[in-house]
Amino acid sequence: MEMTDMIGVRHREFLELLIKNKTGLTVDNFSKALGITRTAVRQHLASLEANTLVTKSITRPSGGRPEQLYILTEKGNNSFPRQYSWFAQLLIGMLEQEAGEEGAGERLAALGEKVAKQLRANEAAGENLSVSGQVEKLAALMEELGYRVNRNAPANIKGIPVIEADNCVFHDLAEKHPQVCRFDLALLSTFTDSKVVHEACMVKGANVCRFRFDTDEPESISSISAPPAK
Repeated sequence: MEMTDMIGVRHREFLELLIKNKTGLTVDNFSKALGITRTAVRQHLASLEANTLVTKSITRPSGGRPEQLYILTEKGNNSFPRQYSWFAQLLIGMLEQEAGEEGAGERLAALGEKVAKQLRANEAAGENLSVSGQVEKLAALMEELGYRVNRNAPANIKGIPVIEADNCVFHDLAEKHPQVCRFDLALLSTFTDSKVVHEACMVKGANVCRFRFDTDEPESISSISAPPAK
């Protein structure tokens, strides 16, 4: 569901006006365009500001008291539909045509490993964390990327750390191209210096994606694959 579907029809009208008027609009502009009172406009703008979708911009002269302009934030701009999934499917499809499904999977795994190393390089120098500590950092990173991570998911019966997510940011893409999971698994394995076992997968019918982080040395990235969901 797009964010504009979640914030209400009236708020969407505000955002649509601002996307068409990049330099900003005043309270009077909104009032005239939407046929509502200035008081109602201010109430809606306050709500949109609280959700960081709209922000105050410059004021402009009006012959009297300067008028405040409101503009979209980056979050507000990004609330409109984007065709990233469609574009990603084109790229994956082309990659499969060039390298075959297995070759595409290997390239995605190599990309996941590279991204993980870049993310690790951004961590504080000299920080030596256990696998559990790295998994905790990874869970926070996944939340920033849009995953809904279950922070209360119990560890494996042997105390081996796990991550459960009840959504997948690549779900539609992974349904059509399952090898996309190779990117995730390689990233998770490399970031945590552990062997990742994909215990459950939503693309394969599970309710969550569940990853177990064994403390053994990680196996070759090219051989990591998701087993059937349990």
